[in-house]
Amino acid sequence: MALSTSASLPATIERVIELFCSEDFVRQVSEAAGGTLESYTVTGDRSGAFSTVAVRTMPTDRLPDLARKFVGAQLNLQQQEEWSAPAADGSREVQISAKISGAPVEAKAVQRIVAEGESTRIDLEGSVTSSIPIFGAKIVQAAEPALGKALNLQVSEARKVLESA
Repeated sequence: MALSTSASLPATIERVIELFCSEDFVRQVSEAAGGTLESYTVTGDRSGAFSTVAVRTMPTDRLPDLARKFVGAQLNLQQQEEWSAPAADGSREVQISAKISGAPVEAKAVQRIVAEGESTRIDLEGSVTSSIPIFGAKIVQAAEPALGKALNLQVSEARKVLESA
């Protein structure tokens, strides 16, 4: 099963990208999910192609019991994002890879950040894979909806920041 979801923000694409790449914002989203941002790095100039790496510690209390058996009470998640250079209209594509330390589970997604006048649309398509024999498919089935929830959380936290500005 793959995931495809979309959301919009009432801000220019430049503002959304600035926000999504801010360490303070990444920390805010991590904390809103009940986790902790351990480190965040940006490599390259944000005016062109660049990459980010976020390392988070996340609780597993919302995961199914089966998944918790493999990862314990918390998990360490490393998320790498490869941002494309902006298109003529400012739109960007972000290749996202997330790995859980100590578990053979990986998420891959493509996030498209698209300019729509004074607002911005964020599209996400992705999937989760697991090489765990027998139970891997059940873990994937339980984990994929988390990609959509992560986008929803990112967008709801972005709205809070934008409304308070």
